[in-house]
Amino acid sequence: MSIRKNDIVVVIRGKKKGKKGRVLQVIREKGRVIVENVVAVKRHLKPGRDKSAQAGGIVEKPGSVAVSNVMLYCKKCDRGVRHGYRISGETKSRICKKCGEQI
Repeated sequence: MSIRKNDIVVVIRGKKKGKKGRVLQVIREKGRVIVENVVAVKRHLKPGRDKSAQAGGIVEKPGSVAVSNVMLYCKKCDRGVRHGYRISGETKSRICKKCGEQI
């Protein structure tokens, strides 16, 4: 999987198409990513037993998006782009296929 934590991605399919966000977590087993401020799900929480525990109620948590529905974002091109790899010396870096700039 070429998308990593802290990458900036653009959603390319679904209701949230066109939204940009930072990847908070990558779930490799399921092929999904959690993107900041893109999908929010509501969870019903029971209150904890002791007073220091969290209060009950409805809590919004970030939801996941299929990795096939996001693309890496290139700042220079200002859009989602395909990417390639450039090996220089012992370092391997991801580059934008359109402009050649490092992502």
